Amino acid sequence: MVAPTPVSATGDEVVPMLVRRRGRERRGRGMRGPGVMPVAPGRPARPTDGARFDADVVAAVKLLEHRWHDQLPLVEYAVEEVPSLPAAWDDDEVPLSVLVHGHGARPHRVVVYRRPVERRSSGRQQQRALVLTLLVAHLADLLGKDVDEVDPRNH
Repeated sequence: MVAPTPVSATGDEVVPMLVRRRGRERRGRGMRGPGVMPVAPGRPARPTDGARFDADVVAAVKLLEHRWHDQLPLVEYAVEEVPSLPAAWDDDEVPLSVLVHGHGARPHRVVVYRRPVERRSSGRQQQRALVLTLLVAHLADLLGKDVDEVDPRNH
């Protein structure tokens, strides 16, 4: 059985328009609904890029602190999306991380910038290696040791 061709009130044939579905919802929030519900309430079904990056930084910090905990001064670690650069920044390179030396009771602080590190890396493995390299360089500076001596990949 063939469906009849729709006709308008004036008697003209109506040609149905094809609606092209987009891969994402037009506001950029991705798919919604029961098909993408989280496994556990309150937790996303898939970790976000930020959560994975944070986990990579935590893993690198644990690796380094396990080896150097008795010699390290008090250090805070942080992840920020992007560095806040002054308007007069004239360098071509964006910093990937920074070490802020502490004074007195204030601890030293190592900040890793997520977006620049992700842009510099071609994949997750390279991103992990770059995070570890950045942290090794800053901790070697704090410990007053050579980078090769602090790097766990050399032992």
